[in-house]
Amino acid sequence: MVQKNHQIRYISLLIVIGFVITPILGVVSNDGYCETGELLLKFKPGVNDYHKERLLMSLGLEIGDEIPNLGVLVVSAPRPALPSIKSMLLQNPLIDFVEENHELSPSIIPNDQYYGSQWHLEKILAPEAWDISRGAGITVAVLDSGVDPDHPDLASKLIQGYNFYNNNEDTGDVYGHGTKVAGVVAALTNNVIGVSSIGWECSILPVRVTDSGGYTTYSRLIKGLMYAADRGAKVAVISFRIYSGSVLSDAAKYFMDKGGLVVAAGGNDQRYHSDLDNPYIISVSATTSSDSRASFSSYGPYVDLAAPGSGIYTTTDGGSYSSVSGTSFSAPLTAGLIALIFSANPSLIPTQVEQILESTAKDLGDTGYDIYYGWGRIDASRALAEAAKSSPSPIEESPPSMPEPDTSPPVVNITHPSDGMVVSGDLTVNVDANDDTGVSKVELYKDGALYSTAFDEPYKFYWDTTDDPNGYCTLSAKAYDPSDNCGESSPVIVEVSNEIEEGDTTPPYVKIDYPSDGSRVGWSVKIKVSASDESGIDRVEFYIDGYLKNVDYSYPYEYRWYAIRYQRGIHTITVIAYDIYGNCSEDSINVYR
Repeated sequence: MVQKNHQIRYISLLIVIGFVITPILGVVSNDGYCETGELLLKFKPGVNDYHKERLLMSLGLEIGDEIPNLGVLVVSAPRPALPSIKSMLLQNPLIDFVEENHELSPSIIPNDQYYGSQWHLEKILAPEAWDISRGAGITVAVLDSGVDPDHPDLASKLIQGYNFYNNNEDTGDVYGHGTKVAGVVAALTNNVIGVSSIGWECSILPVRVTDSGGYTTYSRLIKGLMYAADRGAKVAVISFRIYSGSVLSDAAKYFMDKGGLVVAAGGNDQRYHSDLDNPYIISVSATTSSDSRASFSSYGPYVDLAAPGSGIYTTTDGGSYSSVSGTSFSAPLTAGLIALIFSANPSLIPTQVEQILESTAKDLGDTGYDIYYGWGRIDASRALAEAAKSSPSPIEESPPSMPEPDTSPPVVNITHPSDGMVVSGDLTVNVDANDDTGVSKVELYKDGALYSTAFDEPYKFYWDTTDDPNGYCTLSAKAYDPSDNCGESSPVIVEVSNEIEEGDTTPPYVKIDYPSDGSRVGWSVKIKVSASDESGIDRVEFYIDGYLKNVDYSYPYEYRWYAIRYQRGIHTITVIAYDIYGNCSEDSINVYR
């Protein structure tokens, strides 16, 4: 009987996701991304291969590539149908996330004007920092168009990298951008010729991710980041305008869990972008020689730091040099400073290095954090002085002090379902895990057997209970930190009951109580919802402009929306309430920001 119900419910799922797709014309997004006709897709932990294959087949999606370490698939679809397919997948309970595999252009502004000597190194007080560290022993990965292997200021700094565009080891520069970025971060210094660099004793790991026109995709950047992390790079510089991206965040978290930091260009379109801060990527805006914001520099709450990016003299493909501008060159300058900090004090973990950068930056613009300069313009002298406080100078031959071993396990709890709850059909198991050094993975166990593993927050597991017999089931979770310390949750015992009551098809009641339809909201607002059902409310989902932002499993059903992070105009708030049998209702309002 249970298996029959499962089949009926699954067929209905396919009917819902298989409706006719309305063509949407256009291949360039509002942010200027060039569309590839590909999606990056990740299923929730616990979804089996049968469900994956049937869902992809029902939408006509073909797997073109895979990123196994993250469980991410690169699937292709007709470009006109892409937005509709993405929308359907976002609403599907099997899907963890889905986003376009955007093609990205490099963040460079052509500039033939020569601004003289390298003012940017004096501006950030690099010479004083070099008394403490020059980046010895640190590898910086340059994810770009490749690097000129014969450039006199770069050849001796290169180690063997990889070409993810042609899938070979030829990392020569095919566009010219990567050689310029590499010169800023780690050109050979104190050798009479050419230019100096911030990280003049660092090694460069060239990772080619672009085509000959300088364009790349999220999937190639993800592969490049994971490759660089596995090769021991302590810093990775991505001189592309990336404001968000769930999959890219996973790869950057992987890089951080390996002990490194990812730095990205803040963008050059002069526009405000509402994307929020990415905790795993340091985004850098550009400043001029007068410490003002460069006119081309993009801005928004995603900006973490600022660095010189106008009139930067650096290496160019073919063994030459020129002056360039763009946040493409603010990012490698920041990456080079990070390399100096890691070299000065190897005991520091990535979050401590980022905190040093932000706390020692020269505050520009509004006091404290602002959307133009982040926490301020980088200051190499102050950052290195702070980093070296508890460590001997790496210029000397004395070995670095060893950090105290981390022996504290993470704290982990299952937050849904609750102990004693009756469950049926499919549901999401939510786990909360935290640790002072970060959580590397969370494992979910059913009756003592490993069910599935999640590597990034939020830790959510898909569970189709119709695959289990009715009766009691014990859930538990384990969380691991980067030092492999393991914390275990208290067990949660639930009762599986898939005997659906006759005629229980009535959807729940749901209404947005606050704010009211048509009202104006300030910088933040607490959305309050009423929801009720005879069989009980399982959850309430909160959507802003069609994107899921929060799920609340208990009364009162509320979500604080930080509207200040969104552009001014009309925004749609939608809530969907589900009862324990999967029936649902929704309510929507429009508000003005």
